[in-house]
Amino acid sequence: MAVGAETRTESTQLQTIMAADLERVTNRVLEVTELSYPVASSIIRDIVSAGGKRLRPLLVLLAGRPFAYEQNLDELVTAAAGVELLHIASLVHDDTIDRAALRRGKPTLNSVMSVGGTILVGDFLFAQSAMLAARTGDVRVVAVFASTLGELCDGQLMELFDAHSVDQQIDAYMRRIGGKTASLFGGAAEMGAILGRTDDATIEQVRSFAYEIGLAFQIKDDILDLTRDDATLGKPAGNDLRQGTVTLPTLYFAQQMDPAGDDAVLLERVITAEELDDADLDALIGRIRASGAIEAATAEADRIHQRALDRLIAVPGEEHRQMLAAWADLALTAI
Repeated sequence: MAVGAETRTESTQLQTIMAADLERVTNRVLEVTELSYPVASSIIRDIVSAGGKRLRPLLVLLAGRPFAYEQNLDELVTAAAGVELLHIASLVHDDTIDRAALRRGKPTLNSVMSVGGTILVGDFLFAQSAMLAARTGDVRVVAVFASTLGELCDGQLMELFDAHSVDQQIDAYMRRIGGKTASLFGGAAEMGAILGRTDDATIEQVRSFAYEIGLAFQIKDDILDLTRDDATLGKPAGNDLRQGTVTLPTLYFAQQMDPAGDDAVLLERVITAEELDDADLDALIGRIRASGAIEAATAEADRIHQRALDRLIAVPGEEHRQMLAAWADLALTAI
C-alpha cells in the first residue's frame, strides 16, 4: 500500500494548503468567461464562483507539486483553469442532452435559454478551455487536452447509443465511464505531471492513479443515484434508469436475476420505456437495493480505489503521496 490511512493528510488540510493557488485558478477562469449576454454570463459566473471541491484543477496542481512546482506554477494554474473550464463546458452540454432543469438544486443554463443558445455557450466554453491549454506553451499538454476532449465525447456517445438497451456488458460500462468521467481525471493529472517536468514513467503512473479514481468516482455516483433521495442529490433519484442508462449496480442485478422471471420483465419495461411508470421505477429501485447489487458495486469501487492508491509509490516524497491520497478521499466523498 502506497499511503497508510493512519498517516494520510486530511482532505480539509489539503484544501487549506492549496486554497491560494486554487483561487488563482478561479480568477483565471473568470477572466475568460465574460460574455456579452447577461443571463448566460451570470449563470456561468455562478457556476464558476460556486466553489465546490474543484477536484479537477486541484488534481492538475497536485500532480505537478512533487516536481518543479514553483518554477512552473503559472503554467500549472493556466492548465488547471483550462481543465476546470472543460469540465464546466461538458456539464453545460450534458444538461442540454439530458434536458436537465436543475444541477445540484440550482437552475441550469438549459432551463433559461434555447437549446441552440445553450449549445453555443458550451462551444464557447470549450474553445476558451482549449485556448487556455494552448497558453501553457507545451505541445504535449495541448495533445493531452485534445485527446481528453475526444475521450469525453466518445464516452458520452457510448452512453447515448447504449441508452434503453438491456443487453449490456460490464466491460462496455467501464469503457463508457472511462471516457465520460475518468478521462478528464486522467488527463488533468497527466497535464500537471508534464508541466512538473517529471519522467514519462512517473507521468504514466500519476495518470493511471487519477484515471482509476475517476472510475471509482463514477461508480459511486451511479450508486448514489439509486440510494439517495431527490433532496440530497439535487436531481430526481433513479435518474439514470429514467433515461434508460444502465449502470454497474443494475448490471450486477441483471447478472443474478432469472432471465425469464419477473425482475427481468420489470427491468426491460423500465429501461425501454418511452413513457415511464413511476411505480415501475420505484419497484425496480427497491429490488436492486435488496439484491446485494449496491454492495457489490461499492466493493468494486473500493477495489479500484485501492489499486489507484498503490500507484502512488511512483511519486517522490511522503508529503506529496499523502496529498494525492487526500485528493482521492475528497473526490470519493464529494459526490
